[in-house]
Amino acid sequence: MKHVFVETNWVFEYGAPAHLRSSVALGLAEKAAAGDLRMYIPSVCLTEASEAIRRRINPGSAADSVRKFLAWAGRADELNAEDSTTIRRILDKYEASVQGELDRIEERLALLRSRPGIEIFSLDDEMLGRAVELSVENLYLEPFDQAILAAVLVRARALRNSGADAVCFCELDHHLWPWDRQTRQPKQPLARLYDAAGVWVYGDFAMQSLPQGLDFPEN
Repeated sequence: MKHVFVETNWVFEYGAPAHLRSSVALGLAEKAAAGDLRMYIPSVCLTEASEAIRRRINPGSAADSVRKFLAWAGRADELNAEDSTTIRRILDKYEASVQGELDRIEERLALLRSRPGIEIFSLDDEMLGRAVELSVENLYLEPFDQAILAAVLVRARALRNSGADAVCFCELDHHLWPWDRQTRQPKQPLARLYDAAGVWVYGDFAMQSLPQGLDFPEN
């Protein structure tokens, strides 16, 4: 069985309002529920994703921009009253729908804890200690990314030691890729760290995007 780590960017795409959810992210959860793979998410990512969704998705801001256009279009005779009324009705429905989902975001994310095939794990002392060790590795990562990397490396190594033969990390953030975004060549010391933990990194949730020429770690 494939063991797949994800972090905040997956939780964001899974938990966003319905019209913004990623079908690929949802598909990963469905594969986990079907028993095709097992997913692992550091618990701190749920909180960070919830805050990011609320910060980035503001239905009122987008709707207000359209309403300003409607007001201008009405004065300029660019839009008839019937069309304007229809658009305003759609905007009201959009705002209400998205705001309703934002009000329930914590509830939706909390349900991840009970979804089959998904393990939400907390950062333990070993992971926190590893995060401190990584601070001298010249990784140039933000503290949160450094903590997530430590959590993935420690938990992944434990899985490999227990016999798991396919451990992956699906990561959209190029800062945590073990290859250079421009040259697509292995990026050190990240590549070495992932190899030591036996982690194969993908740049998407479909587990298809990765540089050519990189070999899956065998240790």
